[in-house]
Amino acid sequence: MATRQREKAQKRHELKDKRPMAKAKYVRISSSKVRIVIDLIRGKKVDEAVAVLKNTPAAASPIVEKVLNSAVANAENNQGLLRDDLIVAECFADQGPTLRRFRPRAQGRASRIRKRSSHITIILDSAVKEES
Repeated sequence: MATRQREKAQKRHELKDKRPMAKAKYVRISSSKVRIVIDLIRGKKVDEAVAVLKNTPAAASPIVEKVLNSAVANAENNQGLLRDDLIVAECFADQGPTLRRFRPRAQGRASRIRKRSSHITIILDSAVKEES
């Protein structure tokens, strides 16, 4: 049985990241292909990042753009931040579950096909820090 359960939960809640974010889970594209695209937008302002994604011919760019727009909407609606002040603080793509399929080959053999998926996370931050 867990000890100090309430104290641990309260500590986790205090340390929880308060920055606006968005996640897309189980996206049917390889995480290595997504990482190439998100490396282009890391650290940029939101409007500049959207412009880069619109002009990038990679297959992952519309998916990443959708997640970025969702993170911006979360920042505007939930925390009252302005779109012009937002930058892409962190973005990463983790590997999701892999679907394993088989393809028939010559002489009665079969080879494995791996259909990979990924979890895409984008965390925004305000470029203008409020004075406390």
